Amino acid sequence: MLLPLLRRFPDKVRFSLFHTPNLRGLLRLLLPERFNETIGLQHMKIYLFDDNVILSGANLSDSYFTNRQDRYILFQSCAELADFFHDLVGAVSDVSLQLQPDDTVQAVEGMEHPYQGNKTKYCKTASEKVLGVIKEATHRQCEQRSASFQSGHSNSNTEPADTWVYPLVQMKPFGIHIDELVTETLLTEVERGDKVFLTTGYFNLTQEYMYLLLGTRADYNILLASPEVNGFFGAKGIAGAIPAAYVHIEHQFYSEVCRRGQQMRLKLREYCRDLWTFHAKGLWFYSAGADLPCLTLIGSPNFGYRSVHRDLEAQIALVTENQALQQQLHQEQEQLYNLSSSVSPTTFQHPSRDVKLWVKLVTPLIKNFF
Repeated sequence: MLLPLLRRFPDKVRFSLFHTPNLRGLLRLLLPERFNETIGLQHMKIYLFDDNVILSGANLSDSYFTNRQDRYILFQSCAELADFFHDLVGAVSDVSLQLQPDDTVQAVEGMEHPYQGNKTKYCKTASEKVLGVIKEATHRQCEQRSASFQSGHSNSNTEPADTWVYPLVQMKPFGIHIDELVTETLLTEVERGDKVFLTTGYFNLTQEYMYLLLGTRADYNILLASPEVNGFFGAKGIAGAIPAAYVHIEHQFYSEVCRRGQQMRLKLREYCRDLWTFHAKGLWFYSAGADLPCLTLIGSPNFGYRSVHRDLEAQIALVTENQALQQQLHQEQEQLYNLSSSVSPTTFQHPSRDVKLWVKLVTPLIKNFF
């Protein structure tokens, strides 16, 4: 699919194929395709067009344009944001394998090979490249603020900013965990009366996130996929048991919520829609007494172990005082949650939620890989 473009436009087309440094040696030889992605992959979803940026959790495949629910936010004419994500994608591309016109791949000249070379050296170089992008963006921001202050921009007729965008990067294989730190801080700092709407297509929270949800005082509404709208529903072989594994994880979490008597504070809902699958992920924050959200997270992370520890992820925290934008974000949240039903003890008594014993036994061993 890609080679004709590369051969026709060799000076205008670049295909970089990321390979996790954690998949190497015997593991790489023995682990079959489709299963080897469980070790780690490039999971960012970033779409750049000149100075326009679309941040999403969606892939570019037919189902996302027809019957797969996801989220998208367009930032129009945002040169700074476009430059940052252009540089971020470029940094990851530089540490990836390059597709050649003869259908082979090779590392960028002078770069360590991701699975044949020295792993420590490769990860160190990759980390330096990505952190270099973040530091450069920070430097540009500081220079602009300084120039604005010196020119007396704050006294001009320009309207003050009412919306801020914070890019969050998570690349644990490279030792970068900004998104994890910010998410944990958000979940830690929420107060009684605050409302958090959190959604994920694959409900498999890390232990840290789970403890924070159970231990804080805010009200949570968690939206996840019912088994029927899970992307693996009806798949052949072992993959077909993945929805049941998620049901088992969901049931365990809900049981813990009930054991602690937190059903009124921490509510679970399942997305249900005939002939659709569910892949949306993100967070909306409503401060105490507010009817509209002032913050949202949107991007590729699923709040699970893989997102935190294995994959390359990117999202943004959008903080806004703009009521029109807050209303749009609120409407987006409502449209998703309106297509869901509440989880209760009877949810898990339905025959379709019967989880086989072998799935229950295997899930704790493999839950960190999906």
